[in-house]
Amino acid sequence: MVDYKSFEICRSGEWSNSFEVCILTYDERFLRRKVLKTFRSKKVLIDLSQTTSLDHGDALVIEDGRFIEVVAAKEPLLKVTGKDLVKLAWHIGNRHTPCQIEAKRLLIQEDPVIGHMLEHLGATVTSLLEPFDPEKGAYGYGRTHSHEHGNTSHD
Repeated sequence: MVDYKSFEICRSGEWSNSFEVCILTYDERFLRRKVLKTFRSKKVLIDLSQTTSLDHGDALVIEDGRFIEVVAAKEPLLKVTGKDLVKLAWHIGNRHTPCQIEAKRLLIQEDPVIGHMLEHLGATVTSLLEPFDPEKGAYGYGRTHSHEHGNTSHD
C-alpha cells in the first residue's frame, strides 16, 4: 500500500513549499516506476512516462498538487585531486564514469579500479561521504546512456 502517487516532477526553482522529503543516492534518482520511502517513512509510487534523472532540489508532484522535495543523499565517493585535473577528467570521461567537476577537485562514485588507474596517472584519490551531483549528459537533461549520433530533428 502506498501513501502517495506521483506522475510528474518539477525541476529545482520551479516549485516551493515541500511538505515531505525523499533522500536518494545518485543511482536511486534515476527512475521511471518505483516505490520510494520518504524521510518520514511514507511510501510514494513514482510512475513517470519515461525514465528520468532527478536532481537535488527537484520535486515529486503528488496527486493533490503538493510537493515532495528530492534531496541528494551522502554516498561513498572518491575525491580526485592532482596537478592536471583536465587530464584526469578526460580519463574519467573516456570510461563513461559520471563525474562532478569542481575547480579544485573531481568527485566520482567509489570505484577501486578507476581510483587505482587515476593514482597511476598522478592523482591523489581520497574516499569520502558526500552528496553526488555529476555533470549532465551533453545531449539532454540528466543522464544519457545512448551513443546515437544520427540525424536528429528539432521541430
